[in-house]
Amino acid sequence: GGVPLGRALSLLGEHSENPALREAVGQVTKDVASGASLHKAMERHPKVFDSLWISLVQAGEMGGQLPKALKQVGSYLASQEELKGKVITALAYPGVLFIISMSVLIFFIVKIVPTFADIFKSFDLELPAITRFIITISGLLVNNLPLILISLAGGTFTMKGYLATDAGQLSKAKFLFSIPFFGDFMKNIQVERLLTTLSTLIESGVSILNAITVLEGVFSDNKIFEGALKGVKSDVATGKSISAAFKKTGVFPPLVVEMMWMGEESGKLPDILGTLSVFYREQVDQFIRRFTAIIDPIMVVFIGGIVGVIVLSIFMPIFQLSQIGGGGG
Repeated sequence: GGVPLGRALSLLGEHSENPALREAVGQVTKDVASGASLHKAMERHPKVFDSLWISLVQAGEMGGQLPKALKQVGSYLASQEELKGKVITALAYPGVLFIISMSVLIFFIVKIVPTFADIFKSFDLELPAITRFIITISGLLVNNLPLILISLAGGTFTMKGYLATDAGQLSKAKFLFSIPFFGDFMKNIQVERLLTTLSTLIESGVSILNAITVLEGVFSDNKIFEGALKGVKSDVATGKSISAAFKKTGVFPPLVVEMMWMGEESGKLPDILGTLSVFYREQVDQFIRRFTAIIDPIMVVFIGGIVGVIVLSIFMPIFQLSQIGGGGG
């Protein structure tokens, strides 16, 4: 809009509602005013501006295309937030419904079932197998509740400690990718993120090696992709083509490797990566649409089945008692 960089940063800092961001932008404004480049000023605040931001801004400054680079940052962040929002929306409803349903069922088993169990015991009834099973489960929960809670707390603490290690993160990534039905969905999200990021970096003028280095940081939370990208960077640094380096890892889908090769051969790698990212985004969107369409009936049948079993286990002995009462009359 023709506003000088220093003034633009000053305005952003003044109008930011987030204290941490306001402080960081204020310091960046001072550094830029004292002669520092924008990317160097941003580097001093890694908690606010990640390596992707800094690499794109640096490329924009070096090529005299800073406005374009910042627009690409905005478009990238918007697309990733949109995708994240769709995933959260798709998983939130069934997640909340499941938690509420399980809470109600646990309350029923812990509080209601024992009351009926005492009533049935006083009548010395021959209980159906399903009723004996539910009463046994209820007894185990009620009598061992402190031990169960302590075990859950200990297991959670141990799991958090393990997941804080590289081995734990690697095991987590392997587990997520191996989940039936959801594994491919999880991997497609990561592939789309990689393609969008790599395309944005290359289009902004970032070198291949620097782009892959940035990707390592972007995927630091996924040890499978991070390890694969380290191998890719090493191979590209020794002169191997990008497609050959990606293929060697065995992690990325064949379609991605083949399209990368075509992009390298045609000299249109950024365009090919952009087209691929759109394709994988559509795959993710399609899964979300199908998932939201089928999850409601599945959850209704699942929760209804569990409730039905518990209610049936309670009413069958009550029906026996009513028969005994009717016969006695």
